[in-house]
Amino acid sequence: MSAEHHPIAPPSRDPAAFAVFYQQQFDTVLGFVTRRTDSVHLAADLTADIFLTALEQAGSYDARRGAPVAWLYGISRNVLAAHFRGNVRELDAVARIAGQRMLDDQDVSAIEGRIDAAREARGLAARHAALSEPLRAVLDLVAVDGLAVREAAKALGISAATARVRLHRARKALQKAMPQSGTTSTSVNALLEAAS
Repeated sequence: MSAEHHPIAPPSRDPAAFAVFYQQQFDTVLGFVTRRTDSVHLAADLTADIFLTALEQAGSYDARRGAPVAWLYGISRNVLAAHFRGNVRELDAVARIAGQRMLDDQDVSAIEGRIDAAREARGLAARHAALSEPLRAVLDLVAVDGLAVREAAKALGISAATARVRLHRARKALQKAMPQSGTTSTSVNALLEAAS
């Protein structure tokens, strides 16, 4: 039957009353949606979402602010806008990762290795900083700058024997400060080898 013979039912949270409203407005909402999408399934989903939202918001309908169909069109516009905003965000996210290679087990292992190396480097830096200045100076000249012990001694204005003692103490202090994992880290090993 047409709306001319039956007045348009206002939206109501009462299931029976809302069913009448739904039946009267279904074609209107479906037409609104199908003019804005070309997918049958999407049109059906959006129409259902619109009526679900209308049912949830039925208590907010105020006849003084307009006809029920105008209220329903407002809800329809909001539901479609929310859907398309979400769709745009999804497409943006897909575009950002499109063509990007996903991580495989080898990539994950490499990243874990970098994290471990960075952690180890921070620990080594902290142990290095804990050395006294005289020990650190000899160690740096020998292990980092590549000088021979005699050359480091000359640069520091100390005897070669004093430089060797300080270097030995620095190496022992670094080894002693190592976590008790049973193995010496590769960065400490490299530093200690360079200082040998």
